[in-house]
Amino acid sequence: MQLAVALAGINSAILIVLMYIYGRIMFRTRAMYSVGLFVFAVLLLLQSLVTGIGYVTMESYFGDEALPMMSIVQGLELGGLIVLARITL
Repeated sequence: MQLAVALAGINSAILIVLMYIYGRIMFRTRAMYSVGLFVFAVLLLLQSLVTGIGYVTMESYFGDEALPMMSIVQGLELGGLIVLARITL
């Protein structure tokens, strides 16, 4: 469970960085593409935060069988965000 929560936290940190970058681009260029990327990052950040909080507050409801899957999902999201951040930077 701690791994899934830690990965959700890392995902949130990457998304905050991406929001900052997309926000700067958005205000400089006023391009609709950067607005879309900013909105995407905001919504994905909210999802990541709610997921992390849900893991912590509802830990007793998850069986031991679900724990690896939760970490895998967060790991896959982290992989996608690393690729997105690498392309952005």
